[in-house]
Amino acid sequence: MDGEKPKKESLAAVLLPRRQARPSWDEYFFQIAEQVATRSTCMRRQVGAVLVKDRRILSTGYNGAPRGISHCTQVGCLREQMGIPSGERHELCRALHAEQNAIAQAALHGVKIDGSTLYCTHQPCSLCAKMIINSGIVEVYFDKGYPDELATGLFAEAGIRLHRMGG
Repeated sequence: MDGEKPKKESLAAVLLPRRQARPSWDEYFFQIAEQVATRSTCMRRQVGAVLVKDRRILSTGYNGAPRGISHCTQVGCLREQMGIPSGERHELCRALHAEQNAIAQAALHGVKIDGSTLYCTHQPCSLCAKMIINSGIVEVYFDKGYPDELATGLFAEAGIRLHRMGG
């Protein structure tokens, strides 16, 4: 063994971990929506949304109270206190939905979202569906379902394509 030279390994093999499969653009933006959801202050459901056009992120949003208003994590969940089931009486909540916040942030900063795609961790409700339709968003990617048949009908009537991730 004396005098033998040690084998040289390529620098890339030593320093770089084995690369996982590269996500598709849809998977990539959906993963960002999942990360955005981690900012949620809702005690029932953490939702994240990302608006994208031409592979460029236009706006993001998560569900939480309006700017300057106490979050449910600070004052408790009004819907929980009133015993309101999921999918009912959306108006009785301190928070905006993630989709609403993404649309509002785009409007606040003057970002045009007509023709964009929404990536959202959950299927939008009927209130959000109406905002999505009037905002000019053309398709929606989501993973988790939501008990709101009216929203599904509104999207179908408006011609907005729904895509369920992983299914």
